[in-house]
Amino acid sequence: MRWELTDEQELFRTSLREWLSDTASTETIRTWLDGGDSSSFTARLVSDGWFGVGSPEELGGQGGGLLELALAAEELGRAAAPSGAWLASVLTIPALAEAPEIASAVLEEGQFAAFVAEAGRPLDRPRGLEFDGSKLRGTVSSVLGGGSARWLLAPAQAPDGLALFVVEANADGVVLSDRRLLDRTRDAADVRFEGVAARRLDVDASAVLVDAALRAAVLVAADSLGAAGSVLDLAVAYSLQRKQFGVPIGSFQAVKHAAATMLVSVESSRSIAYFAAASVDLGGDESALHAATAKAQVTAAGREAVDTALTMHGAIGYTWEHDLQLFYKRAKLDAELFGSPRTWNERLADALPLLPTA
Repeated sequence: MRWELTDEQELFRTSLREWLSDTASTETIRTWLDGGDSSSFTARLVSDGWFGVGSPEELGGQGGGLLELALAAEELGRAAAPSGAWLASVLTIPALAEAPEIASAVLEEGQFAAFVAEAGRPLDRPRGLEFDGSKLRGTVSSVLGGGSARWLLAPAQAPDGLALFVVEANADGVVLSDRRLLDRTRDAADVRFEGVAARRLDVDASAVLVDAALRAAVLVAADSLGAAGSVLDLAVAYSLQRKQFGVPIGSFQAVKHAAATMLVSVESSRSIAYFAAASVDLGGDESALHAATAKAQVTAAGREAVDTALTMHGAIGYTWEHDLQLFYKRAKLDAELFGSPRTWNERLADALPLLPTA
């Protein structure tokens, strides 16, 4: 199946790609990473209006839904643009509908928000935090976007069950420690609450986290798709430039097969990611299965694609000066971010019915 975008969606994707080409070239990205500060990019993402795409207009967003967010994630991944604050924030917006003044501050002013949850676990499997009735306590490591967030959404065990709290990141008792990832285009931090007063959101915390986990699965899959598309382009271009035995390596049958396999993988992954985005947005009975399929299959395919591209490039592909290393690290993190392919495949196995063999 090939998923067809509307004219408006195609225009959005093309416009964002052009904007990213002008704003976040790979040379510029390496400069940001060398300096350890990509805040100028996230500020432009907000000021130029891209940050609010896919979020409700009544909260200060630009409208659209999860498919538009998936298109944005794909293009951000394709450019290897710094996107930790963006991804962390857009995942919080449905929950922040109960705190519209904070949602508006996030979308309109770039006061970023993040779930206090381990980056390597699905969002609906929180652990580490407790609320004793008055104060929030506990530590969570590797929180995506935690270091750049103004607002922290903390799922915690309260006396009456799981609840969701919102805290200002600069509040007394909040301790943030930067955690450096191999993929430096995304940021993370360890978050510790040392008896912090928190505002409880009037939401079904479990339902909010289930929805956030599915949205995260789709958006990370789309990011991996974008990275895989870029490494395919890099691998094909390199195979036409590099020569062995006096001919381009792209003329060798093994290299042709590797590139063809990557192309098929990218095109099939695109349909899976787009379909999952539309399904989760509609909230159908099988949306959880579709999101799990996207996270498991697309990120695993992205991981394989960057391995293949690195093999085709040889050692040069992992040097800091070569663009491939940016996408290689990106796809590797995407495979583990908010749950590995194995974790999401296990969800699929648990959810699908057992059928008799005869």
